[in-house]
Amino acid sequence: MQFTAQQIGTLLEGRIEGNPEVTVGNLAKIEEGKKGDLSFLSNPKYEHFIYTTDASIVIVNEDLQLTQATKPTLTIIRVKNAYAAFSTILNMYNEFRLDKSGREEPHFIHAEAEIGQGGYIGAFVYIGRGASIGNNVKIYPQVYIGDKVTIGDNTTLYPGVKIYHDCKIGENVVVHSGVVIGSDGFGFAPQEDGTYKKVPQIGYVQVEDNVEIGANTVIDRATMGATIVRDGVKLDNLIQIAHNVDIGKNTVIAAQTGISGSSKIGEHVVLGGQVGVVGHIVVAKGSQIQAQSGVNRSIKEEGKKWGGTPVMPYQPQLRSNVIFARLPELEKRIQELEKLVEKKLK
Repeated sequence: MQFTAQQIGTLLEGRIEGNPEVTVGNLAKIEEGKKGDLSFLSNPKYEHFIYTTDASIVIVNEDLQLTQATKPTLTIIRVKNAYAAFSTILNMYNEFRLDKSGREEPHFIHAEAEIGQGGYIGAFVYIGRGASIGNNVKIYPQVYIGDKVTIGDNTTLYPGVKIYHDCKIGENVVVHSGVVIGSDGFGFAPQEDGTYKKVPQIGYVQVEDNVEIGANTVIDRATMGATIVRDGVKLDNLIQIAHNVDIGKNTVIAAQTGISGSSKIGEHVVLGGQVGVVGHIVVAKGSQIQAQSGVNRSIKEEGKKWGGTPVMPYQPQLRSNVIFARLPELEKRIQELEKLVEKKLK
């Protein structure tokens, strides 16, 4: 589809500099922009590209001061926040690109399932007994939805998502391909003969509203009660969340992080990639934990930065890394001092 600068400027409440009738139909990075492309500039280190880009329209911050002339074919739209504005455009573009509706064959919907209005059900979808699907839910091909699962309005399940029985998914949730929600928690009781007996996992998973879950992430059902992912949480790909974990509102977790059973992650926490969290601990609100850290105890101070394995306050951890890198040099100096002392004692 084609949009004019005037239409985009009106949508973003921006100020146009240049031709308001110029049209665009594609999105591109500013350094790769061509005629007919829309781009944006928010990071000052990329400013030089605005003077050379062939893009037709570039969205910029309203306070950007240009130091030289741009190409005469370029139209600029000034907004309060160029990055946020371009994100709005990307969302709209994505909705047009991925617009799906209706039902494809073959699929299976149990007679006792309830399906809301609108939305989309792709081929080879399975929806079990007693499931309840809200309005405008998009369910892509090969999704499995177990018995008594509930899914709120405007949620999207991408291909290959598996949701086990009794789990609850809120509104405006996005679940990417390969995600498994409600698989058994890792519970096995040691026996006297050295074997392990499985502990039944009879709880469920509750994903609240406005959550996004990245591809191939797994969220285990609770042993009893619920594993909870609260409102606004954003999960990257390849994350493991164990049974009875509680993740607070608006927390962000990067790829390959693992959270062990019954741990509670506070609101607005940021966990970097490959962070490991042991079970039965608490991570305080607003904590920021560096990638590849090992959290082996509760963090009770709110709003602090942490890093390392085992985890420690971020600044001391950085200093420790510097010392660790110098250990061979320090060992050599100690050996030299020992030799000097021995020589003097003789």
